[in-house]
Amino acid sequence: MDVKLMIERYDREVRRRPQEGPGAVVEREPGIVRVVNAADGWSGVTWCGLDGLDAGAVIAAQVRRFAEAGVPWEWKHYSHDRPADLPARLLAAGFEPGPPEALLVAETGAVPQGVELPDAVHLVPVTTAAEAGLLVRVHDEVFGGDHAGIGRQLLASPGTVSGVVALAGERPICAARVEFHAGTGFASLWGGGTVPDWRGRGVFRAVVAYRAALAAAAGYRYLQVDASADSSPILQRLGFTQLAVTIPFVHA
Repeated sequence: MDVKLMIERYDREVRRRPQEGPGAVVEREPGIVRVVNAADGWSGVTWCGLDGLDAGAVIAAQVRRFAEAGVPWEWKHYSHDRPADLPARLLAAGFEPGPPEALLVAETGAVPQGVELPDAVHLVPVTTAAEAGLLVRVHDEVFGGDHAGIGRQLLASPGTVSGVVALAGERPICAARVEFHAGTGFASLWGGGTVPDWRGRGVFRAVVAYRAALAAAAGYRYLQVDASADSSPILQRLGFTQLAVTIPFVHA
């Protein structure tokens, strides 16, 4: 994989063309693409190219815009973004950095498909409110916080995002989703959290394979993941390549 060309393609097709889900509006101005979401979804800056612009003024303008919208938001920074001192500028403007994640990409067809689940574990697609509740339950346990909005998003956006839950008997032990970026070559993987006592037993890998199969069937060539330090080594063993590091900067 040519990392430089893949970064350019990912920025062009995904970061600069974010999806407009229910309640979301994509806004563009010189050097900036942002999503403002009045519903349950994510809001923030998806792409920036500030060379030749007054970076301080652009940052201040985003702070004002999201203050007007009155929604939680983040500036999603990638290690190849410019100017190079943008993280320091964001910190000086009152932003707080979240945990860094690895931007990973793989050819969908190269991700192993024949992953076996442990005995008594099966995968269930999220199509009903009850199944969405199981996904939310896993996310709340694994990641903390309230993820009810993700459950509502899954039910409100069929065809754009699909969820899956791994059950051990009747207990939900892992949950994840895949988003399909219409008009691009990319599908993206999100979630993938496994409860502590089931980690290291192949459930996460099986859930990745399941979503890769969905993306392949829908005609998407690439899979993208923002991977934590825990999941990044597993995904790289499954064929993913690291393109960059991404950090969410949240305005205090």
